Amino acid sequence: MKTAPTTYPVHDLIRSRWSPRSFAPTPVAPEAVSQLFEAASWAASAMNEQPWRYLYAHRTDTEAFQKLVDCLMPGNQPWARNAAVLVLALAKTHYDNGTPNGAALHDLGLANGNLILEATALGLHGHFIGGFDRAKAQAAFDLPASLQPVVMIALGYQGEAEQLEEPFLSREKAARQRKPVAEIAFHEQLPA
Repeated sequence: MKTAPTTYPVHDLIRSRWSPRSFAPTPVAPEAVSQLFEAASWAASAMNEQPWRYLYAHRTDTEAFQKLVDCLMPGNQPWARNAAVLVLALAKTHYDNGTPNGAALHDLGLANGNLILEATALGLHGHFIGGFDRAKAQAAFDLPASLQPVVMIALGYQGEAEQLEEPFLSREKAARQRKPVAEIAFHEQLPA
């Protein structure tokens, strides 16, 4: 496990969360996956709309899992196909009355944050994947226009880095880093 170095003390779950590309062949129990979605369901949302929706498949759900893999960009397929579970995270972009929900993407992000921290607490890891064909996902799963495919998530137990080929092996072994707080948070006004 790669615990993040921080300047200020933060909760160990946050420091322990990271996005590996190497996954062990161990399956994730259906109850554990349900627990992740339960955690997601308790995220805050504008007007309590809860605009997140998740479509998922275990690796053992061969056909559905392969449909998700096929939606990934070719550069993500070699490692993501080894995850125990693939998830397509969707945002319901409009309220039931037809008004656009400007907070839908934000709220889905909060739900995803809950999901991934719950995964970390269970000894699981997840890797968020923006590199996928949204139109292909829309068609493959016959998604309604009201649901926007936003991100995919590869979930599972961490595997050995050495199972990866380059360039993924080097990325897996690289030190974790983040921008310093002084570059992302500004008291009273942004710098000129």
